[in-house]
Amino acid sequence: MLYFRMLLIMAISLYTSRIILQVLGVVDYGIYNVVGGVVTMLGFLNSSLSTATQRYLNYEMGKGNLSGLQKVFSMSFLGFVLIALVALCLAESIGLWFVYHKLIIPIERFRTAVWVYHFSVLTFMVNLLVVPYNAAIIAHEKMSVYAYVSIGEVVLKLLLVFLLQIIVYEKLLLYAIMMFVTACIVAFSYRFYCIRVFSECRLCWCWDKELLKGIFSFSGWMLTGTISNLFSTQGVNILMNMFFGPIVNAARAIAVQVHTAVNSFVANFMTAVRPQIVKSYSQGKIEYMYHLVFSASKFSFFLLFILVIPILFNTELILRLWLKTVPDYAVLFTRLLLIDLLINATYNPIAYVSQASGKIRDYQLVISIGFLLIIILTWLAFFYEYPVYFAFVIAIGIDMLGLFSRLWVLKKIVDFPVRRYLKLVCVPTLLVLSVSIVCAYLPYIWFEITDLLSLLFYVFWCIGLTTIFIWHLGLNAQEKRIIFQTIKH
Repeated sequence: MLYFRMLLIMAISLYTSRIILQVLGVVDYGIYNVVGGVVTMLGFLNSSLSTATQRYLNYEMGKGNLSGLQKVFSMSFLGFVLIALVALCLAESIGLWFVYHKLIIPIERFRTAVWVYHFSVLTFMVNLLVVPYNAAIIAHEKMSVYAYVSIGEVVLKLLLVFLLQIIVYEKLLLYAIMMFVTACIVAFSYRFYCIRVFSECRLCWCWDKELLKGIFSFSGWMLTGTISNLFSTQGVNILMNMFFGPIVNAARAIAVQVHTAVNSFVANFMTAVRPQIVKSYSQGKIEYMYHLVFSASKFSFFLLFILVIPILFNTELILRLWLKTVPDYAVLFTRLLLIDLLINATYNPIAYVSQASGKIRDYQLVISIGFLLIIILTWLAFFYEYPVYFAFVIAIGIDMLGLFSRLWVLKKIVDFPVRRYLKLVCVPTLLVLSVSIVCAYLPYIWFEITDLLSLLFYVFWCIGLTTIFIWHLGLNAQEKRIIFQTIKH
């Protein structure tokens, strides 16, 4: 369901983006993005707070504690209300000052832009207050409901695009209003479903200072890693602009688009597996949790590797077919980002072990130090006139070291079985990686791949062979049995 949701949303989003640009025009579309961007800068709060809510809900579910479950939800919702009020005050004071005095907006569009900003603030608040309900749905593993509502949301946005083409009015303001209305409909749908199906989602007044402190402490440490990541990505982007100019930013933007599209396939898998890991920990099923973590680490790597390997060998052709004109460095940047993505895929699931235990301080500090090292070392490399691609090489090196650092921290806080992880996860993935690369490289040098048809043959060749190697070299007997039973079912 999550994969179907992702493909449909991706297709509709690509279509609606093009039409909205045509309907609004370049100037108004730019105004909406820059004014709304002031608000969406606060959007990183959502992921950290949602992760915290899911963790505490899953923990109480694992223990079968219904009263504790209701308390967690009600206290989480109260926390979100407090954050929304603080965000509203900041947005309508500092944020509004920024719009009036720092943004460059044509004078004849300024009044409309201010109204767009107000509606963007309201939309952000609605999206923030619906996070606990969204977290409850994922915690209960009702992925189909999550997918249905998300699909309904993009269909509403598609309808919005058609209405913009028909209605003769201030289209920029109308677009902002309709986005707010869409957010309200989606929020009502989530709330209506949760109240009807999950008893803990019926709000009750309770006050647990320690619980609220725990949720905010958990969110705070998650936020530390998120903000550090923001610095390492956007900070490196700014450094590249300062030392090499906007051409490399365009190349990086294309590489990031490919990175995001490929990574979304694994993100859905991780969304589905996270609740099970937390529940297993809370129930004391530690061995089962480790089995889930080891299998999820391999599956996430293999899912990515099947997609990445044909792209790595044919990056230039794929970008040329997609973009026609490929900016300098785009091919190299894309390859380096995809290699970095493969490294990250192997240890994403182990992060959920620290989240399940609630002992995330040391783990998040290690992550934050890694992200900060990336931007510091990148600045030093550029200062001493190293090539621009060193930014990605540094990130790859830090992420490789990051794997062992994270394993060491987990060994320290929860006695994580590091040797078993290296034996059951790292050895099979490296084996599949080495054999598949050799088999993918041989036809690449033997045959000339110059058009879409030859590319498709090569992609099917890589996917087929890689799947065979994964089955025989990467999976154990129990994982094969589970996959076979799922396909049979």
